[in-house]
Amino acid sequence: QVQLVESGGGLVQPGGSLRLSCAASGISFSIYTMGWYRQAPGKQREFVATITSGARSNYAGSVKGRFTISRDNAKNTVYLEMNSLKPEDTAVYYCKADVEPPYSPTNYWGQGTQVTVSS
Repeated sequence: QVQLVESGGGLVQPGGSLRLSCAASGISFSIYTMGWYRQAPGKQREFVATITSGARSNYAGSVKGRFTISRDNAKNTVYLEMNSLKPEDTAVYYCKADVEPPYSPTNYWGQGTQVTVSS
């Protein structure tokens, strides 16, 4: 059974920091691109950042320079370090796993963790 379990969300003041974690089980973690996505109230889910099995990262323009994605293959965990948080970063943050070629396209989502940026 595949599970992606996010943690680390919460309430933080503008300018503050949070570190999200996503622990994966039931998959061969090292062959997956891992990503973070977010969904604010009334909006569509949007891309935040991804990191490949080779540790190549990609970021949405709105978070570049403030957020850092990383992974620990030994712990089957992906992280999102979020700094200089803004109220517009408020959303439910979801972890996603996408298997990389040459394997058949397969992806999994976590249940999400709430991040609220407010004074």
